[in-house]
Amino acid sequence: MKKVTFFTCVLLCLSSLSFKAFATTQEKPDTEFRIKLAEAIDNAGDSFKDKFEAEVWLVEQSLRLAKAAPHIPEDERLEILKLVHREATHFKLDPMLILALIDVESDFDQYAISSAGARGLMQVMPFWKAELGKQEDSLFDIHTNLRYGCAILSIYLEREKNNTTHALARYNGSRGQVWYPMRVYKSMRQIWRR
Repeated sequence: MKKVTFFTCVLLCLSSLSFKAFATTQEKPDTEFRIKLAEAIDNAGDSFKDKFEAEVWLVEQSLRLAKAAPHIPEDERLEILKLVHREATHFKLDPMLILALIDVESDFDQYAISSAGARGLMQVMPFWKAELGKQEDSLFDIHTNLRYGCAILSIYLEREKNNTTHALARYNGSRGQVWYPMRVYKSMRQIWRR
């Protein structure tokens, strides 16, 4: 009987790891946070040093993304990768971390909606649009979603004194827990850091 109970527990644990981790409830921003976020989102820039660096990175990551999300057409993969690199670099984040986060959050489904109502690739909660006074923004738009998600994560990193584990937990709405950051790190190891 103990083997069945143990085996059942192991199966339940393993099966829970196969589901994507959707954002639960991201915390509402305070005034300082809202101002920083608005400033960050309004700024943009290019992220690659030269064409060669861009080509090498995009080709390598496109092959990885094709394996991780075979449902995405090649031209869309390249567009997602360019935008991920641009937004991550702009907010001084590791593009591989953002790719892993997207993998865990939405499985690269641009139109994903979580049970809590988070939307898009990075599962951004709709209340952020109201907080920024940008109700017209679509969180299903890849660029907008990445801009919001990277800006939010970068500010959480700043608030958590560059502790990525704490910032990721805060991003997911599971502050004080490590299950979500561990899933992101696992995706980085298995897919994005070979």
